[in-house]
Amino acid sequence: MRFSYSSFMQQAFPDRSTAILRTTNIYSDLDVTAAVAGLTARATQRLTEKTEGVFVEIQAWRRAYSAMGLKPTQYRCASEALLRRLRKDGALPSLHPLIDLCNAASAAYAVPVAVFDLDHVAGDLCVRQADGSERYHAFSGAIENPDIGEVIFADDQGNAHARRWANRQSRLSAVSHTTSKALIVAEALHEKSARDVDALSLELSDILSKAIGTLPETALLLTPDADYCTQEVKGVGHVG
Repeated sequence: MRFSYSSFMQQAFPDRSTAILRTTNIYSDLDVTAAVAGLTARATQRLTEKTEGVFVEIQAWRRAYSAMGLKPTQYRCASEALLRRLRKDGALPSLHPLIDLCNAASAAYAVPVAVFDLDHVAGDLCVRQADGSERYHAFSGAIENPDIGEVIFADDQGNAHARRWANRQSRLSAVSHTTSKALIVAEALHEKSARDVDALSLELSDILSKAIGTLPETALLLTPDADYCTQEVKGVGHVG
């Protein structure tokens, strides 16, 4: 499968940096407890110094949401929502080991991290503007149609696997106890985004390789027109 950004996204957000990890041998009792605790502790420590809204990583996403015509404090990127919850509740929810790990990494780096069950993604995945015909499976059970022009993660069958870019993922490709292979996507827009998504990718790759015994396939997309294809990138690859 290929992961890419549309020409609109390439032009509108040229400073975007993305890390991709494709991993197999996922199971529901994956032991990443220590790693999750360590990442969460790092996020908690940072929150003792300042609130998430002033983090440079979050500020960059707020500017992007404003540029898309969205109110940033109404539609928060995933990392801001997680940090806000951690600050208020003192903990992050536990859902599935892989989700817990990605959420903790997202909070530690203040960078949105999406994880998709690849068995429920049809063909390629593209971050693009919606035409309004796509289908989004909400966790409530409802089927929604994204707004025309809204940034979504769309597959070849018109399924929207995320709405408002890094705001909300779909139930359709959510990781569950039946998930065996997954695609992890970390995106950042701030000045040091390339450095940070690289570090996040390396840390997640190390944690997962120790937990599942297999090194994830990884890539960095550091130029606006860079994409990723599982047929072309083997092991560790840097694009851009």
